[in-house]
Amino acid sequence: MTDAASIHVLLVDDEPDLREPLAEYLVRQGFRVSEAGDASKARSLLVLEMPDIALVDIMMPGEDGLSLCRHLSEAKGMPVILLTAKGEAMDRIIGLEIGADDYVVKPFEPRELVARIRSVLRRAHKPPAEVEEDALYTFEGWTLDPLKHRLTDQEGTVVTISSAEFRLLKAFLDHPRQVLDRDRLLDMVQGREAHLFDRAVDNQVSRLRRKIEADGRDPKLIQTVWGGGYRLAADVKRIAAPSL
Repeated sequence: MTDAASIHVLLVDDEPDLREPLAEYLVRQGFRVSEAGDASKARSLLVLEMPDIALVDIMMPGEDGLSLCRHLSEAKGMPVILLTAKGEAMDRIIGLEIGADDYVVKPFEPRELVARIRSVLRRAHKPPAEVEEDALYTFEGWTLDPLKHRLTDQEGTVVTISSAEFRLLKAFLDHPRQVLDRDRLLDMVQGREAHLFDRAVDNQVSRLRRKIEADGRDPKLIQTVWGGGYRLAADVKRIAAPSL
C-alpha cells in the first residue's frame, strides 16, 4: 500500500492545536484522515469504518493512548504509531510491548511522520514469498495463517495475538532452531533501530510464551539462549492453505 490516496489515517489527539494542522498536512499529502479528540470518539469512528493505520497520542484524558493502542492492535489488528512526549520513555516501551508498530516524539517533523506511516504500512502489507504466498505455518500442533494473522491451537481454537506478537512469532517460524539475538528480533518486529528497547523484546517473548507454551514459566518452544537471545526449538512446516 504505497498510494497515499488509498490510505485512511485515524488521528487521535486531544490537542486541537496539534491535531488539526497535522490532519490538514496529511490531507495535503493525499491521505484520507479521520480525527478524534479522545479514545471514546475513536472507538465510535471504528464502528462505521476501519482505517488503515492509527496515530495515537499517549497522554489523553479518560482512556489513555496505551489502552486504545492495545485495543486497536489486539482486537482490530490495526497498525499503530504512538505520538509521545520527550519524557514518556517508559510509556514508549510499554507501547511497543503491547503492540505499537512505531512512535514519534513531539515535536516532530510532519515529513518524518509521513515516512513512518509509509514504512509501517509497507511492513504490515508486505506480501509473503511468492512460492508459498498462502501457505500455513505448523509447529508442535499449532497453526499460523500469515495472511489472516490467525493462530490456532491443536483443537482448532483461535488464540488472539497482537500484531507485535504475530510479527515476533513469524520471525521465529521463519528461522526455526536458529538463535536470534535481541537486536535482530527488534529489527524484524519493529523495523527500526531500537536498541534502547531490549526489554520490549523480552516482555513480548514472555507474552507470547504465555499463549503457546504449556507452562510459560518453563518454556520448551521458545528457549532463552544465555548471552545470545532466543531460539524456537521446534520443527516448522509450510502447508497449503485449505481451498475455500
